[in-house]
Amino acid sequence: MTPRKKRLMFILLGLALLGGAVGLVLFALKDNVSLYFTPTQVFNKEAPQGRSFRIGGLVEEGSVVRAKDGLTVHFKITDTAKSMEVVYKGILPDLFKEGKGVVVQGKLQEGNVFYADEVLAKHDENYMPPEAKDALDKAQKSQENQPVTQPQKNQYYTPPSANSSK
Repeated sequence: MTPRKKRLMFILLGLALLGGAVGLVLFALKDNVSLYFTPTQVFNKEAPQGRSFRIGGLVEEGSVVRAKDGLTVHFKITDTAKSMEVVYKGILPDLFKEGKGVVVQGKLQEGNVFYADEVLAKHDENYMPPEAKDALDKAQKSQENQPVTQPQKNQYYTPPSANSSK
């Protein structure tokens, strides 16, 4: 074998080993990757069925209902366009509140009810997962694109002047 063929064989063998290693890593990570979706994407059937994934958004105001057992909590998570019913059995994080950002991980069951295994609350006032922020921005833009009627001049409120008599 000439030196050129030996070098080519070593390069091809190295590439084959590298490809095999990458394939094994990807195969091992396949079951551990948790995809992130918004309630709107779940309603549009973009989320996997029968597989664990994450939903992010805001806890809907007035939706938190605690069961008598003290551990089970029912609440709705929203991206301002759609809402999703979530059931979680366990202790909620201290920062979990209505109107605040949250990410839940679990599986979608019958009746579009999401059974969460884990609830993650945002950790400070300025933090929101990038995917949740993008989804909220998209939902807000779609609501802004709705036609708005302009009020007529006589519909504006004019406060009484301070000089007028009572």
